[in-house]
This record gives sequence, C-alpha cells and structure tokens, in this order.
Amino acid sequence: MPSRQLHDIGRRRAWVIWLTALSVYVLAVFHRSSLGVAGLLAAERFHIDATRLAFFTVLQLLVYAGMQIPVGVLLDRYGTKRLLLTGLGLMTAGQLAFAFAGNFPLAVLARGVLGAGDAMVFVSVIRLIGVWFLVRQVPFITQLTGQVGQLGAIVAAAPLSIALHQLGWTRTFAIASSCGVLLLVGVALLVKDSPYADSGAERLKLRALAGSLRTVWGNPGTRLSMWSHFTAPFSMTVFTMLWGFPFLVRGQGWTPDQASTLLMAMTAWVVVSGLVLGWLVGRLPYYRSILVIGVVACMAVAWAAVLARSTPAPTWMIVVLAFTTATGGPASMVGFDLARSFTPVEAVGRANGVVNVGGFLASLLTMALVGVVLDLREPGGMAAYDLDDFRVALSVQALFWVLGVTQILRYRRKALAHLRRVHPGAIESMRAGQPFVHPGIGDREGV
Repeated sequence: MPSRQLHDIGRRRAWVIWLTALSVYVLAVFHRSSLGVAGLLAAERFHIDATRLAFFTVLQLLVYAGMQIPVGVLLDRYGTKRLLLTGLGLMTAGQLAFAFAGNFPLAVLARGVLGAGDAMVFVSVIRLIGVWFLVRQVPFITQLTGQVGQLGAIVAAAPLSIALHQLGWTRTFAIASSCGVLLLVGVALLVKDSPYADSGAERLKLRALAGSLRTVWGNPGTRLSMWSHFTAPFSMTVFTMLWGFPFLVRGQGWTPDQASTLLMAMTAWVVVSGLVLGWLVGRLPYYRSILVIGVVACMAVAWAAVLARSTPAPTWMIVVLAFTTATGGPASMVGFDLARSFTPVEAVGRANGVVNVGGFLASLLTMALVGVVLDLREPGGMAAYDLDDFRVALSVQALFWVLGVTQILRYRRKALAHLRRVHPGAIESMRAGQPFVHPGIGDREGV
C-alpha cells in the first residue's frame, strides 16, 4: 500500500525545507573553497611547500569522492535529516579544528574531517528535492540548487580574504565554523525526510547492502547517470580550482586581477546557463543525455580553438572558452535527474552516491595528469611554465571527454532498452515531453 501523505508536495513547507537544506549546501561549498584564498597564509602558518599545500585540496576531493557510495547507503538506511545533521557536525568540527591547528598533520586531519562532512550534504539535498517537489519542478530546482550553492565559493573569495587580513587566521575560521551551529538548529527544527508517513528510508540489513549496491550498479540507467556526471563537470573543476588561474596568467599573459575577475564571472554564468538547462531538461526528458553530449562538444571545440594557437588567444575567445567550460557544471546535474528516472526512491541515495563519484573521479584524474605533463615538460616549476607547456598539458582533457561520451552513448542505448523492457510506455511518455519517475516497484528488475 502507498504511504499516507501528511504534507503537500511542492508547497510552502517544501520550500522552507529546501531553503534550509540549500543553506547547508552553500556552507559546504564555502568550507570546500575556503582554502583557495588562504593558501599563502596556510603555507606560512604550517611551514609547508607548494606540494604539501596542494595536498589539502587533493585530500578533500579524495575523501569526498571515496565517501559517496557509503554515504548513499547511509542516506537510504537512515534518512536525509540524520545525514545533514551528521555532515554539518563534521564540517563544523573540522573547520574549528582547522582554525586552531598549529601544525601540518593536525591541519590535514581537520580538512579530512571537513571533507567527510561535505560528502554528506549534496546528495542529501538532492534526495529532499526528489520527494518534496512535483515531478515537473524537480529538474529546475535541482539546477537551481547547484547554481545557488556557488554563492559559497563567492563568499570564500573576497569576503574571506578581507576577514583573514583583518581578523587573522584563528578568529576567521572559528567564526566560519560557528555558522554550522546555527544551521544545526535550523535543520533539527525545520527539515523532514518526507511528506509521507513512511520516511522512505529503507531499513536494509547490513549483509544485504552489498547485494543492493550490485542491483543499483547493474542498472544501466545508473551507469548512464554516472558517466554523464563524469564527462560534463571536470573541465570546470580543473579550471576553477587549480589550473585555470596559472593558465591565464602564465600562459595567456593576463594579470592576476583579470584572471580573478574571469573566474568570478564564470560563477555568474553558471547560474544563467543552469536555469536554461533546467528548463530544457524539464521540456526534453528523452534527450537529457544528448544535452550533456552537446555541452561537452561545445567545450571541446572551444578548448581546441584556444589550444591550437601558438600565441595567446584574443580576449573574446578566452571568455567564450571560460563560459562554455562553466556550462559543464549545470550539465553535470543532469546525471542526478537521470538517476531519479531509473531508481526507486528508497534506493536513490545509493544511486546518487554512485553518480557523484563520477565527476570528482574525473576531476582528480585530470588534475593529476595535467600536473604530470607539466612536470615532464618543465621541471622548473610554476614560474617556468609557458603557453606551450599549458597547450600540451591541458590537451589531456580530450582523453576523458572521448571516454565519457563513448560511455554515455553506450549506456544510453542500454538504458533505453531497459526502460522499454521493464516499464512499457516510459519512453513514449518521455518522447512526448512528459517526465518519467520510477514507480518504486520491482527494484530488482532483472538487472
């Protein structure tokens, strides 16, 4: 029997819950990005070189990616509210420890704890959207979540830099951690797992989890979703978090102020392109993965045009490259919308965990490979890199685009065949512009 509905879907309560959870995600993005402007101060505080400084970012991404599947399992087992509270608690503790850390090992441990808390937030917010809003609202709100979350990165830029110089390291990061305490109260009071009497949490026995994960992974729709998330966002992540700034300054001859301005403009473009993609995904559910491929193709063309030049590209070409690359962020959100179509609600946490691994795995591999190529070409370090070095190193992105698009096309075919076999009429509904949501029955489905 279906669960008894206690609250309206897509009405005022849903928006209050979403805004509360969204605030947690904005804070998570802020914590994740906070080291960007504090790098030089961190190197001085902990007496570390550039390699160990970079380890902070790599560690956070590794912890985040490595925890996605376990977090998905926990999300399905214990519900959204508990995961948000746990994630908030870990982020608050990690940032507070980072504020008072006086040596490199303790600082690394603090960032690891922060990354573990961060890993629990985004998939929890996505799950809330899926159960609290109408089907036609979900694509738009999912896109809006990803874009508004980037406000955290903006706050982690200039405002945090000002605070660090005026208040100092310890006071700044201690104040940042206190925001988590306020949100803990908000989540505890306002967030509910589901509008139904049954929260949707699946009380699986631990020994059954391995089998359930095999079922989720065996669904070709899950793999289509993961490869969509793998292929679309890594170029933006690599550009904004690590290699974009030195490419612009050392390779293209831009000033640091010009490079910083472009990176901030990319964030604004993410919001605009995300709204457009959200509308398209809602109108064209059958072509969602094709939309991802289209965005990736535009990125590849823009990068090819810039990297093919042996001289610095004109400003307009770099701006087009940056905005096209930024569109990959919203395109990656399509992966979560795809997962919702192929996964019953009680297993969507596991599916989203698998999906979320894709983009971060691609980002880590690309960041590392670009660095390896740069070191092989120019052992002299950052100060010695020139345009030709970046042209060769950043070309490695093509390897991951080719792999990703190949897998998207492969699993799109398999996923459509799966829907045709298991849910007759689903494809025709999507072709007509009507969204299909998994009915929540027969989750084994012979896969």
